[in-house]
Amino acid sequence: MENPVELLQGTLDMLILKAVSLGGLHGYGVLLRLQQLTGGQLQIQQGSLYPALYRLENKRLITSEWGESENKRKAKFYTLTAAGRKQLRAETDLWNRFSDLVAGVLGAIPEES
Repeated sequence: MENPVELLQGTLDMLILKAVSLGGLHGYGVLLRLQQLTGGQLQIQQGSLYPALYRLENKRLITSEWGESENKRKAKFYTLTAAGRKQLRAETDLWNRFSDLVAGVLGAIPEES
């Protein structure tokens, strides 16, 4: 992969919530889904992912249940809670407003002298 995009601080939780909102996943499945959704441009390290999953579960934004992965291994599967859906909507709205503001600033045309 050429020139992977760095994850902006504070966005990992939102991206995990979005990935899980598309259907229950085990931890590694979250990594794969985010890679798929970004065309492989976003690489998330497992050392960042699993603490984030734990944090989101502690906040009751996701819930987990033990099951069997597609390769017959025991895995924790995560699903979004009602509070998680509400949080995802709020963070998505905030992100969209923020990115519109930044795009407006970056699109400003210099004054002619």
